Amino acid sequence: MKLKLFVLFLAIGFAAQSQDCDILITNGKIIDGTGNSWYYGSVAIKDGKIIKTGRDIKLSAKKAIDAKGLIVAPGFIDVHTHLEGDEIRDPEAKSFIYDGVTTCVTGNCGSSNTDVGKYLRWVDSLKLSINVASLIGHNDVRKAVMGRANRDATADEMKRMENIVDKAMADGAVGMSTGLIYIPGTYTKTPEIVSLAKVTAKYNGVYASHMRDEGDSVTQAIEEALTIGREAKLPVQISHFKLSGQHNWGRSKVTVPMIEAARREGIDVTIDQYPYTASSTSISTLIPDNVLADGQDSIKARLQRPDVRKYVINSMLERLKKRKLKHFSYAVVAYYAPDTTYNGKSIEQINLMKGRKHKAKEEALTVIDIMMNGGASAVFHGMGEDDVKRIMQYPFNMFASDATIRIFGAGVPHPRGYGTNARVLGKYVREEKVISLEEAIRRMTSLPAQKFQLTNRGLVREGYAADIVIFDESTVKDLSTFEKPHAYSTGFHFVLVNGVLTVDNGIHTKARGGQAIYRKSL
Repeated sequence: MKLKLFVLFLAIGFAAQSQDCDILITNGKIIDGTGNSWYYGSVAIKDGKIIKTGRDIKLSAKKAIDAKGLIVAPGFIDVHTHLEGDEIRDPEAKSFIYDGVTTCVTGNCGSSNTDVGKYLRWVDSLKLSINVASLIGHNDVRKAVMGRANRDATADEMKRMENIVDKAMADGAVGMSTGLIYIPGTYTKTPEIVSLAKVTAKYNGVYASHMRDEGDSVTQAIEEALTIGREAKLPVQISHFKLSGQHNWGRSKVTVPMIEAARREGIDVTIDQYPYTASSTSISTLIPDNVLADGQDSIKARLQRPDVRKYVINSMLERLKKRKLKHFSYAVVAYYAPDTTYNGKSIEQINLMKGRKHKAKEEALTVIDIMMNGGASAVFHGMGEDDVKRIMQYPFNMFASDATIRIFGAGVPHPRGYGTNARVLGKYVREEKVISLEEAIRRMTSLPAQKFQLTNRGLVREGYAADIVIFDESTVKDLSTFEKPHAYSTGFHFVLVNGVLTVDNGIHTKARGGQAIYRKSL
């Protein structure tokens, strides 16, 4: 009898122990990521997973978090990032973590590691504070086979590119990306992309595109992206959806309905957006594409020729005329390695620094000088706030930073790398009420998880990975500005990545619980 009682008590003890959790979050307003309204409840976490949610959880925990007065939501998923090269510089990924981001999709705009399997294994060995999934970038695939050549691929070259994409998808890439405004993507015709997208489609991957144009020819660029999705029969993600150039302001009244019509047709197309009126990319985008073929030596040789310089200057002046501007004040250097005094200054200002005349033609020469020395990253002001809001209200639009891991104090980068989500939550939800809080959270969590097949993420749900953010909806705010970009967002009190407490009472714990995320097997 005593032995039976002992066994019974032992069994009860083991049962009780199995119900214990690592972290118990209580008293929070849970927004679960579905778009449903918030409710008061608790979340229990064990072994990196959510094991229970509800209003009345009776479990003991190693750590309790009282979320009274705070929002408890799934960790945010940033579907458009460019991490490559900066993971090792700050593996704690503070610029993302302090903005509530727990998962990033990298390999965008056609730029990625061509050996995605090797890259993901390296991410796992490095141990970041964030989860990482990757696309396979078409530009780098093409460079690996053809360099920066301005021509069509041969049949053999196409086969080699298809093999690279096929291996990347088999190794866990979530899709393929293009950067059709960048070399050599800009030299690529639609059929080449369709062929590679068909390889991606075999693995149920996504086609994510920085389109061929986001200004004057934006409607044609959207049609090309939709054509690729239609012919290759795969989901389409149009990156950083916007209208560039003051003369294009208001055209979101045309472009958003194009996406709506495509969805009615049956094309699985969605978009993403950063909530700012300025973009950021290479200063080389001011130079005609045909001048940028091959490598830096070739570019430099061309720009030294008087006839090419004249052609480039005229092209740049025509672009300025279209924007109805007199100077290149809208282009601001973010980082220029040969002379960091350029950082944070517009081309107009740099031109004056060089002692040149205050004329657009002289400013075009200044851009050529910068390109002769290897180029620079830049911020381009030129989008309309009304378009930003109209695009934001489209329900199948996600929020994305289009940024790498920011290295605090380096250069004068676009503030989106620090404050994208906080800006949406503070400015556009709380202050301007463009969308509701629940809708914003859905766009940051379950919508991107569904699109990129990040299974078991994006919801506060039992069995899902414990990627969770806990923030104050009344104080969350982006502090990063164009003038002073190096500032972390505030209002995020706790962040958990795979159940690992990574932000505790607003302070990064230095924990690195992130994982590489592989596309789920067929």
